[in-house]
Amino acid sequence: MNEILYNILTMLAGGLMGTLFFGGLWITVKEGVRSKSPALWFIGSFILRSAIAMTGFYYVARGSWQRSVICLVGFIIARLVIIRNTRSLAENQGQIGKEADHEA
Repeated sequence: MNEILYNILTMLAGGLMGTLFFGGLWITVKEGVRSKSPALWFIGSFILRSAIAMTGFYYVARGSWQRSVICLVGFIIARLVIIRNTRSLAENQGQIGKEADHEA
């Protein structure tokens, strides 16, 4: 029973790291394109996001390849969730823009 609990917590930790990584990427893209120095945004964000993810994987896996795989599954699930949510958000914003054009 404890092993199942550890696996669930490992997957949740992977999901949290994935949310931070891909959510941070989305924020970086939004802010980076508006910035006067986008290279600093993209490089700094990449270094920070990668450091957080690699450190998290290192501590969560604790030398076990099975935990690494479970953590990676959580990371990938978070990626899919972030992509779906940001895509629907972008479509809604695009829809609002189209509706504003028709009213004018």
